[in-house]
Amino acid sequence: MKKIAIIGSGISGLTCAYLLDKAHTVTVFEKNDYVGGHTATVDIKHQGKSYAIDTGFIVFNDRTYPRFNKLLQRLEVERQATEMSFSVHHRGSGFEYNGHGINALFAQRRNIFRPKFWRLISDIVKFNNKCKALHESDAIPAELTLGEFLEQHQFSDFFSQHYILPMGAAIWSTSLAKMQAFELTFFIQFFYHHGLLNIVDRPQWYVVPGGSRTYVNKLTAKLTKEVVLQADVVGLTRKNEQVQLYFGDGHVEVFDDVILACHSDQALSLLMDATEAETRVLSGIPYQGNEVVLHTDESLLPKRKLAWASWNYMLDDKQDALASVTYNMNILQGIKSDDAFCVTLNQTAYIDPAKIIRRFKYDHPVLDSDTVHSQRQRGDICGKQHTHFSGAYWYNGFHEDGVHSALDVTERFGLSL
Repeated sequence: MKKIAIIGSGISGLTCAYLLDKAHTVTVFEKNDYVGGHTATVDIKHQGKSYAIDTGFIVFNDRTYPRFNKLLQRLEVERQATEMSFSVHHRGSGFEYNGHGINALFAQRRNIFRPKFWRLISDIVKFNNKCKALHESDAIPAELTLGEFLEQHQFSDFFSQHYILPMGAAIWSTSLAKMQAFELTFFIQFFYHHGLLNIVDRPQWYVVPGGSRTYVNKLTAKLTKEVVLQADVVGLTRKNEQVQLYFGDGHVEVFDDVILACHSDQALSLLMDATEAETRVLSGIPYQGNEVVLHTDESLLPKRKLAWASWNYMLDDKQDALASVTYNMNILQGIKSDDAFCVTLNQTAYIDPAKIIRRFKYDHPVLDSDTVHSQRQRGDICGKQHTHFSGAYWYNGFHEDGVHSALDVTERFGLSL
């Protein structure tokens, strides 16, 4: 039996704790005052009614989240089917559409008479077919970026700016410019496996009934020890075949192994004796912050209700601006309310202050070509010096990837789902 410290209580840290707790003495340290990381359900009262609304992790599907689904089954957590639709609204021109069905696609009826819009639809089909053919033939050009691919195959700028780049920016919470720099191989593999290159036969998406914290509560209830909240871990060293954790109040705790289940940059900042390899690999996977606001200002949604989607992207021609997406939580969580509960990224200045409920800041990994290069060097640092690195940043940045990376760690200890 080993004494193991886990730093971070997001999906990766909790999965590690859940599995390792069966055979080892595990202590989870969390710097926040709540457990769950990006799994952040908040309770609010609005017009005399109570709601539990997800503000971080929201959705998963039945096809590309096999490990997360297995974890939920083990925990006996139910799932609730939801709709995953995507809309785009251009703040300057007023152009908008919702890709969920023909009627919503032409929610702005004058799009029927716009040749550019018909070209956009044609380019969607062309893009999907070309990407699927490349994936199935295993012939995706190495080192090519998404932007270079779009230019090489003469996709219209209208298609790029009003469809594929906003969709990618919404998925990875990044800018349109950084989406163009995405490694094409990484991009196509993700879109292919998530059914995003299909018009039909897409995965069924789900939410956790009652909010995603439901699975967190069930998981932590199975741990031998409570998660240590507001833990002021300021650093760690590895010596004498042990790991020393240093705390803000000056005390030190010693463990046999440590699992850094926090962001890559946070992990590196805690390593007081970081190796050259750890510095190289972890610094190659940066994070960026996103402002997140829970509110009821419907002006952040498309003008026409028919164009309202689960994910709604607001364009304003700023290529370097962070993702400007609004999640319609009424659609996603099946909430019945006269007001639309919205979770909006990076558009705080446009939200009516009187309609703001809560503000948050969540960090997301920057998944560009440099990141992919660092991901491929994970074997240089993971499992070395009694130190393990777990986080969704090792794969695609999502909940399934958090579970995947956790299993990579626990399997070294002979434990898995």
